[in-house]
Amino acid sequence: MKLATAPVRPLIAVGTGLAAVGAAALLGLPGVVKAPETRLAAAASAPAEGAYWHTRVLTRRTGPRQMGSGANRYWVVEQTLNEEWTAPDGKAWFGYRTAGAYPKSAADRKAWRRDGSPARWTRTADGQVVKLSTEPDKGRVGPVRGKDDTFFLAGQRLTYDEVQRLPADPNALKSWLSKAARVSRVSQNSMDEFIAGALLEMLYRLPTPKNVRAAAYQSLLTIPAVRSRGESKDSMGRAGAALSIDHPKVVQRNGLTIKDKTNLIVDTGTMLLLSESQTTAIRGKLSLDETSTHTVLAAGWTNTAPAVPALP
Repeated sequence: MKLATAPVRPLIAVGTGLAAVGAAALLGLPGVVKAPETRLAAAASAPAEGAYWHTRVLTRRTGPRQMGSGANRYWVVEQTLNEEWTAPDGKAWFGYRTAGAYPKSAADRKAWRRDGSPARWTRTADGQVVKLSTEPDKGRVGPVRGKDDTFFLAGQRLTYDEVQRLPADPNALKSWLSKAARVSRVSQNSMDEFIAGALLEMLYRLPTPKNVRAAAYQSLLTIPAVRSRGESKDSMGRAGAALSIDHPKVVQRNGLTIKDKTNLIVDTGTMLLLSESQTTAIRGKLSLDETSTHTVLAAGWTNTAPAVPALP
């Protein structure tokens, strides 16, 4: 089962998208280098606190198109679960499951009932082909094929020990990432987005020590596009520091204007990402908005073996 090619939606869409970075690691894409100037000094590393570094993420996505027909049009929320288990030796497993779609609001539920309360959708209201169901699927889990013994970060392949030795000083960490960006030939205009994406990777997907995560959080706050928004709660009621990322780039594609807006919530006690929400505004002949909320249900060490993702 080649689960690395599962249709997983992007997670944490900053720059090229953190899920895209994670997928590159899972797929073992070529062209990633471990450049001499980005190598980390040898030192003793703390042992792993469990058999696997485990992440569990619930994604809820709305839009960009409504379901139904005629006057009975409504928004549907699509739910998916993604889990990763990575051992210190680099071996990894991936789990994926759709968790069932549902009408977004009370008004949407009324329109859905007028539409006959369908349990499945094969087309949107404007005729686009989709495949959605109110029922969860059985899910799947399996090893990631072709992955080597390294962890992917900022265009570099790092061993587990090197991940443990990432700089725990915010300035040193940002300097290391800047070197990695130059090695990866990132343009100056994209440098901040590249670094922000790598810093967010450290806040949940990689088995970085807490002091390195704290440095990543502090480094993130120094990026001009990042704003502190006080405290907020995620969809699970967990409190954390709220941040927003202003994406100055407006992408022009096929006559459309595309602009993203991102909000984050970080637990500053554990220094782990709690959630990310992104709205993509598409303007052209049609005006469409797509909203995704990614809730990190778990990020940390576990001894529990990989299994099909349980429903939330």
